[in-house]
Amino acid sequence: MNKLLQKVKDIKKDGCVTIIMNTHRTKPENEKDSIQLKNLVSETEKRLHEEFDKRDVWPIMENLNKVIDDIDHNYHLDSLVLCANADFADFTRLAVEVEDRVVVDDNFATRDLIRSLQQNNAYYVLALNKHKVRLIEAFNDKLVKEWGKPFPLDNYLYTTDTEKLSHGDHQDRLTEEFFNRADKDLWENTKDHRLPVLLAADARNQEHYMKVCNEKEAILGHIRQFPEDFSAHEIIQEAWNEVHSIMQKKNEERMGELRKAVSQQKYFSDINDIWTGIHNGQGATLFVRKGYFHPGIIKDNKIELVDESRRSEPGVMDDIIDEMIEANRSFGGDTVFIDSDDMEDFQNVALVTRY
Repeated sequence: MNKLLQKVKDIKKDGCVTIIMNTHRTKPENEKDSIQLKNLVSETEKRLHEEFDKRDVWPIMENLNKVIDDIDHNYHLDSLVLCANADFADFTRLAVEVEDRVVVDDNFATRDLIRSLQQNNAYYVLALNKHKVRLIEAFNDKLVKEWGKPFPLDNYLYTTDTEKLSHGDHQDRLTEEFFNRADKDLWENTKDHRLPVLLAADARNQEHYMKVCNEKEAILGHIRQFPEDFSAHEIIQEAWNEVHSIMQKKNEERMGELRKAVSQQKYFSDINDIWTGIHNGQGATLFVRKGYFHPGIIKDNKIELVDESRRSEPGVMDDIIDEMIEANRSFGGDTVFIDSDDMEDFQNVALVTRY
């Protein structure tokens, strides 16, 4: 789980500010990020003064400005999420695109944190042959980095002895011993940043690696072996084609769950039926169209959707969908974000029920 999500998911307190914005990985584009952040902070302060007394705004803004001082705009991914209230402030970088916005509520807006986990097309490519193993981190078709020490690993066990090479089983044992060492180094060095792994190897080396792999369930799939002089960028271009195909298949499987629930009449698509079902503990999975936001009011435990122009009014929740996601999570349900075309028949949101 994202560390910021872990910290904020259970906080309930007036004056919770969430600033969400897209960022840039490289210069000169990332030089604009500090300006956009200042603009959103100004919007935040304005809204806080509209909703709270001055003495309540001061500690929130103090905490927010402190955490902003810790942000180095040279190390962004694709987006930034900042959370602050009178007692707490922190931020995280995400590798997903977002809609720039400020949310002021009695809890923190977590939908993008959850979406970054559920849509986390971040992965490693373990490029291996009998001589060398490289570890490359990617998000979608973008290279994040090629890992350094202890990678790349060179195979000090490899032999050129023609007599030993004539015994295939001996060379196979040496290869598997080398891959076993690489496997241990992989999981040890990524224990705080676990991602699925795509193997780049020929069929024989893939077979050897899978024999010694300690976490086979983390292996996403495999692609062909690359020459050792191929750049990490070149490898990722091909790797993403395979990862994208795998993710599309998973997306289709989740939509299959929704279609099955429709046939069994175990779903809600009316927004108030969904809200009631969640609070009755019926919610299994909440399906939300990617990019769907809507402000709303909850009154007498009923949802009233309001026009976008009223988003910043006192008493109006910036994103009622985020409230639904939070409520469903609190009852043990999960959330799936689905491409827009697949959600057209469900008015952008649907709930698969447990019964």
